[in-house]
Amino acid sequence: MSRFLSAAFCALFIVSVGSTEAKAAYDEAKGQAVYETTCAVCHKVGIMGATKLGDKAGWKPRIDKGMTVLVDNAVKGFKGAAGVMPPKGGKATLTEAEVGNAVAYMVKQSK
Repeated sequence: MSRFLSAAFCALFIVSVGSTEAKAAYDEAKGQAVYETTCAVCHKVGIMGATKLGDKAGWKPRIDKGMTVLVDNAVKGFKGAAGVMPPKGGKATLTEAEVGNAVAYMVKQSK
C-alpha cells in the first residue's frame, strides 16, 4: 500500500508540474483578438489608469513582476496606485487562458 501511495503522489506531482508549464505557454496571436475586442477599450487610451499598449516605461515594472502576477491580476482584478483593473477586463465570460493570451500579447507589444 505504501508503494502504491508513493507512486500515486509521484504521478500527481509530475502531472501538476506539466500542467503548470502548459499554463505558462500563451498564444499571443489569439491574445491579439482578445485584446482588440476587450482590453483595447481601456489599454488603448489609458482609461481608469490602464497602462497603454506599447508604453515601455509604464509596462516595465509590471513585466518585471512576471507573467504569473500579471495574469493573476488580470483574471482576479487589481486596484493599484495608478488605476483599476476589473476582473477579466470586465468580460466575465473570458477564460483564464484567453486572459493569459491577451496579457502575453500586450507584454510582447510593450517590451
